[in-house]
Amino acid sequence: MRTVTRTVSAPHASGVVEARPVQPGPSLFETVVLGVIQGITEFLPISSDGHLALAQRFFGHEPSLAVTVLLHAGTLAATLIILRDRVLAALREAFAALSAPSTLQASQGGRDAVAVVVATIPTGIVGLSLKHSVEAWSDSPTIIGLCLLGTTAAVLLASRAPEGKRTEPTLGAAALVGVAQGLAALPGLSRSACTIAALLWAGVARQRAFELSFLLSLPAVAGALLLEGRKAFSGGADPANLIVGTLVSFAFGVVALLALRRILAAGRFAFFAVYLVPLALACLAWGHAAP
Repeated sequence: MRTVTRTVSAPHASGVVEARPVQPGPSLFETVVLGVIQGITEFLPISSDGHLALAQRFFGHEPSLAVTVLLHAGTLAATLIILRDRVLAALREAFAALSAPSTLQASQGGRDAVAVVVATIPTGIVGLSLKHSVEAWSDSPTIIGLCLLGTTAAVLLASRAPEGKRTEPTLGAAALVGVAQGLAALPGLSRSACTIAALLWAGVARQRAFELSFLLSLPAVAGALLLEGRKAFSGGADPANLIVGTLVSFAFGVVALLALRRILAAGRFAFFAVYLVPLALACLAWGHAAP
């Protein structure tokens, strides 16, 4: 693949302006492939960030923030569509509680809203503290491979959890789920695997664990999009390619969400370990062979 670069002037630490090469964004084909990867891996417990980092490295690009932001926007929209009833109920009860806070515990939507708030606080703290490490490690196949092994452990733990009956976690368990969600910022560590495992071991029923895993993710994902979106579009990515990639991410995200709900209900979560272990080992070998 031929790489075309352009240069921009950038201030050096010494104060001297230097020319710095800037790579163009992914092609339409590459963006569509990345959209498919994001749509599937954002929800299935195999890590979207790890797969996107590997794919962009394979295509010979530095990870593109604009591409990452918009692909995540596509899967955020898929989550809102599939869980619209739960999202609307939580928002409705949260706004109603502004005048009567005691009513939060009187409905499922209110209790969901409380769980979201409790989980989001540790997620933000852990995620922000890992931000610089994540940026450095996203280009390391070795780190991604190690984190994929962590995802494998989470998948196997989830498959071994006893059948739960709770409709929501306790406040302490919600906070622990938030910590797990924050740690999943690491490339290769699946957010859905970590949070579903934590919810199942907290005694939450499988269907509710599925709903809460993605409901709890909404503030974190939306916050990250707002935080990174301001600086995402200073590169060379083609806007038309980005729009197509976002739509592809959304479409495949809807399919993956519906598939995961059925897989989790059927108790076949451990199936993903069959894919994760060889991928993790391949990443570790790639990292060892890389100069």
